Amino acid sequence: MTVRVAVSGASGYAGGEVLRLLAAHPDVEIGAVTAHSSAGELLGAHQPHLRSLADRVIEPTTTDTLAGHEVVVLALPHGASAAVAAELGDDTLVLDCGADHRLVDADAWTAFYGTPHAGTWPYGMPELVLDHGERRQRDLLARVRRVAVPGCNVTAVTLGIQPGIAAGVVESTDLVSVLAVGYSGAGKAARTHLLASEGLGAAVPYAVGGTHRHIPEIEQNLRAVGAGEVSLSFTPTLVPMSRGILATTTARLAPGADAAAVRSAWEDTYAGEPFVQVLPEGQWPTTAATVGANTALVQVAVDERSGRVVTVTALDNLVKGTAGAAVQSMNLALGLPETTGLPVEGVAP
Repeated sequence: MTVRVAVSGASGYAGGEVLRLLAAHPDVEIGAVTAHSSAGELLGAHQPHLRSLADRVIEPTTTDTLAGHEVVVLALPHGASAAVAAELGDDTLVLDCGADHRLVDADAWTAFYGTPHAGTWPYGMPELVLDHGERRQRDLLARVRRVAVPGCNVTAVTLGIQPGIAAGVVESTDLVSVLAVGYSGAGKAARTHLLASEGLGAAVPYAVGGTHRHIPEIEQNLRAVGAGEVSLSFTPTLVPMSRGILATTTARLAPGADAAAVRSAWEDTYAGEPFVQVLPEGQWPTTAATVGANTALVQVAVDERSGRVVTVTALDNLVKGTAGAAVQSMNLALGLPETTGLPVEGVAP
């Protein structure tokens, strides 16, 4: 089976990464590549690393341009996807890499994004545990026609801590997450604080004090896992690397739980998962090991003195954090093997 896929937002980081993965996908023919301000220009001027697609002309993002494709990937700014998706037929598989359709709670959307809620689509994190481990989100993605791709920080935090919540070995009311995030996570727009002269040699916190838009999405995921009340302190920091997220999350150890139970919870949750791997004890994740791969590397330990569980997750924000999740969800929705076209080998050094 070969499907024709259009990518909107092809000149941005997320759109470029989607195209990189699709170019190696054995069941995909890349159709229209579209954008707004760069329409009419060659894709190679914006994505020079995509040599097989360098001579493609970027087309305008219109309904006519996107029509006729079995799959459309929207790699657009938050708030821009809903209007485009509304014009596409129900028979088209639409994967939204933006935030427009991730949240269930309309009030939470309005509070963090400040615009009307566009509705909720099936959530594109196949490994998300549901109902204390009874199901996984992949069970809900078969044959769907709309998918909301998760946020990259959300993926790192969720995959890191969800095993403990599902197994009841950690408490969800005092979670603390601190993330080191590569600059590509801030998008491709030219802004002063994203210049190399500003960022090299500096670590810069942002969206501090409960203001980051990914917070309600993380809370939503952990409630789906089985948490009751969720209390999360979330602090991301830009660090001078182009790609990657290293998310450290700590939680209070649940009464009666011990290090052996904690280790078992993480290993049991991810046993057999093709893209989420718990590292051997004593080996800690690094972002460098995930560059270019659709993998999330996880480690967990118990801090006996503080009575807390510490979990660290590394992933490539543009692959497992965005484009890889889109392709993985696309495979499930189309009935293809989930791993098709997705690399697990990183690029090193």
